[in-house]
Amino acid sequence: MTIELSKEARKAAVTSIERYFSENMEEKIGNVTADSLLQFFLEEVGPSIYNQAVSDVQVRLQSRIMELDVEIYEEEFRYWHKHPRKR
Repeated sequence: MTIELSKEARKAAVTSIERYFSENMEEKIGNVTADSLLQFFLEEVGPSIYNQAVSDVQVRLQSRIMELDVEIYEEEFRYWHKHPRKR
């Protein structure tokens, strides 16, 4: 599975990579090379990040599901408590 970015997000990411190289590396990186580097990371590292995000969501959802019994629990057999026996 390859992670796809919108056109705008991809452009911003390429610009960010170019800036990073400009400010932190001894050589500059061109637009085409930055785009290729981005594609490499999307294909190589992207799935690991995606899988971790899915795992984090599963943990969060499981936690919320575990709270359902507290949040929506309804006491059973309450009729006689509300309507005492008439004599």
